[in-house]
Amino acid sequence: MTDKSNDAETKIELDAPAQSKSRNILKKYDENRYSSCSGSSHSEVEVLTDVVIVRYGELALKSPGIRNWYEKILIKNIAAMLNSRGIFFSRIRREWGRIFIETIDSHAAEALADVFGVVSTSAALTTEPSLEGSASVCATLAQYFICDGEFFAIRARKSGNHPFSSADIGKACGDAVWNSLEEVGKHPRVNLTSPDKEIFVEMRQNLAYIYLKTFKGVGGLPLGTQGSMVVLMSGGLDSPVAAWLMMKRGVMIIPVYCNNTPYAQNEAKERAFDCIHQLHKWAPGHQFTTYEIPHGPNLQAFIAKCNRKNTCLLCKRMMYREAYEIMKTEKASGIITGSSLGQVASQTAANMYAEVYQLPIPVYHPLIAFDKTEIMDMARKIGTYDISSRSVGSCTAVPERPEIGANYDLIALEEKKMDLETMVSSALKAAQVLKL
Repeated sequence: MTDKSNDAETKIELDAPAQSKSRNILKKYDENRYSSCSGSSHSEVEVLTDVVIVRYGELALKSPGIRNWYEKILIKNIAAMLNSRGIFFSRIRREWGRIFIETIDSHAAEALADVFGVVSTSAALTTEPSLEGSASVCATLAQYFICDGEFFAIRARKSGNHPFSSADIGKACGDAVWNSLEEVGKHPRVNLTSPDKEIFVEMRQNLAYIYLKTFKGVGGLPLGTQGSMVVLMSGGLDSPVAAWLMMKRGVMIIPVYCNNTPYAQNEAKERAFDCIHQLHKWAPGHQFTTYEIPHGPNLQAFIAKCNRKNTCLLCKRMMYREAYEIMKTEKASGIITGSSLGQVASQTAANMYAEVYQLPIPVYHPLIAFDKTEIMDMARKIGTYDISSRSVGSCTAVPERPEIGANYDLIALEEKKMDLETMVSSALKAAQVLKL
C-alpha cells in the first residue's frame, strides 16, 4: 500500500540529516550511559526521541472530506495538549493513517495518549527508510535496553514502496541486534512469543521509525467534532464520568450546576466546580461555558405545594427545563445526565420515564448500563474520583420515602399546581455564566 498525504504540507523530503540526526541523538545514550540493565526497569529509562507517532482509529473509516476535517481538529487538539503541559514541539505533520509530532521531549507520547481520538502513541527515533539505517539504530538501542541473557524480538511493519518485505526488515534488524549485543559481551536470545524486550520498526515511504514502547490512548473522536451538549453537573461520582464519556465521543460540554442552597452546603458547589476544572484538563484549547442556576427557590415551591414523595422527580424535571433553555441559547444538541438505571431510588425505569414525560428534550444517559464499580474505576482514570468522594452532606430536600414507581400522569398533574414558566424564567435570569 502506498503512503498518501492529506495535504501538500505533510509531504517530507528525506535528506542527509535524517540519518545523522538519529546518530546524534543516540550519542546521548552513550554520553549519559542510559541503560535498563543498571538498576532501572525498561519502563523507567528515559527514551530519547525525535518524533512521536500518533495513531487513530475511527477517523480512518470516515469519508475523505470528513476524515480530513476530523484530522485537522485532532491536530489542533494535539497542539493544545502539548502547550498546556509545557512540551515543546517544532512541527506537526500528517501522513496517511498517522500524525507525527517532531519533538525531543520523551514525555510527549504519554501526554498525547490523553487526547480524545488518539488510539496509541510512541516516542520514536527516525532514520532513512532502508534496511541498513533501521538495523543500525536498532543495534545501538539494543546495547542499552537488552540485558545479558534476555530474550528479544523485532516487530516490523512497512507501508509504501520498498524493495524488501516486513520479514526482511525483521531479519536485518534482528541480525544487527544480535551481533551488536555479542560485541559488548552479552548473550542474546530470541523469543517471538514472549520476549523480555521488543524493538518496533515502522518503515514508511520517506522515513523509518524505531521505538520501544506504545502508550494506549483514550480513543473516541476528536473533541469538538460532534457539536456541544449541556451536562447537568452535580459533582458526585456519576455526572463527571458521564460528561467525560460524551467528550470522548467528540462532544463539547456546557456544564450546568443547579445550586440547591439552602438545601445543600456550599461545599457541594465547590466540589462540582472542582470536577469541572478537572474535566477541563482533558480539553485544553477549548473554553467551558458554565452555568450556575439558583435551584433552591424551586425546591421550596415543590415542598410547599406538592406531594412530598415526588420532590426529586419534580426537581429533575425542572432541571431538564432549565437545561433545555440553556441548550437552545447555546445552540447545543442535547442534555447529558449521570443517571444509571436502578442505582438509586430516583433512577428506576418508571421514574426515568416520568422525568421526561411530555418534555420534548433530547436526553443522553451514557452511564445507563454501568454499575457503581465501573463508574468508580472510570472516575479514578479521569481524575475526578477523589474530588467526587469528598463529603459535602446530602441534599436536605430529599424526602424520607421518595417515589420509586412514579405514575407519569400524576407527576404531570402535580406540575399544574405550579407556574412552571415563571419558575424557569426566574431561575435563568438569576443564573451566573462563567467562562473556564
